[in-house]
Amino acid sequence: MAAADRPLVVVLGASGFLGSAVVRALAAGPARVRAVARREPDVPDGVEVHVTDLARPGSVAEAVAGCDAVLPFAAHIRGPSGWRIQEGDETAERLHVGLVRELVDALRDRTGGPPPVVVFPGSNTQVGRVAAERVDGSEEDRPEGVYDRQKHTAEKLLTAATEAGHVRASSLRLPPVFGPSPAGAADDRGVVSTMVRRALAGEPLTMWHDGTVRRDLLYVEDAARAFVTALDHAGELAGRHWLLGTGRAPSLGDVFRAVAAAVARHTGKEPVPVVSVPPPPHVEVSDLRSVEVDPSAFAAVTGWSCRVPLDEALARTVAASAER
Repeated sequence: MAAADRPLVVVLGASGFLGSAVVRALAAGPARVRAVARREPDVPDGVEVHVTDLARPGSVAEAVAGCDAVLPFAAHIRGPSGWRIQEGDETAERLHVGLVRELVDALRDRTGGPPPVVVFPGSNTQVGRVAAERVDGSEEDRPEGVYDRQKHTAEKLLTAATEAGHVRASSLRLPPVFGPSPAGAADDRGVVSTMVRRALAGEPLTMWHDGTVRRDLLYVEDAARAFVTALDHAGELAGRHWLLGTGRAPSLGDVFRAVAAAVARHTGKEPVPVVSVPPPPHVEVSDLRSVEVDPSAFAAVTGWSCRVPLDEALARTVAASAER
């Protein structure tokens, strides 16, 4: 197939932790890839680079011109409390909601061929409080935090655009994703990688609870492969959200002890202690609630499954963090 005949996939936020992983996964396939980022990303050979500030009006339409599919990973998750978003954070609102609104507008007037595909990265915490710890995507959504509400609003914009026939959009709702960050990409600031860095520094690993809170944790390569797989099943997935996860949710106490042990094996030192501490003022209800994800609906449609066991994923993350 001639290069011009291959589908063009645009990755917005290509220098981020997950966006950069998806670019690498896409580059190994047949599609043309355009990596869009605010700074020059480090990409595999053959990937087109488009440097722009997606907060600038008109930049989204320029970035996705001529595309067949878009993966919008651009995000703003810093703020006064680390990865938290506060009410009134205009930059976060712009990137999480405004960007999607502009994306829909840019793709709406496309003519010829099927509607462009959009695979959106949602969060499994968008569901809010549910009676059961295990979620499968059939629950009624009641998003609580600012970030979850913004993600939910963006999802609804894409669902409406799909119903109107302008795009074929789906949302893959992610659990906490962790793993090594490649050179030139944003660091993974999630809880697992944060604890790896602390253990490498010889610091104790702290929990805001007694360690029994359970989380489904997804390795970054498995997450990236899910987005690539979703592109191949765009028609079957369009119009709804799908949950990603391993189907298992170990306690964070066990995970943190496994992190300490993995670092000890790598360094030859004694494992750092894992301790409980009082939660900080910015703690949210979701931080203290166990969540286990059932990804079987997505797996049944696409054939996707997790391939990297937790112990191996932790060992890779430790090795990469120590090298950096």
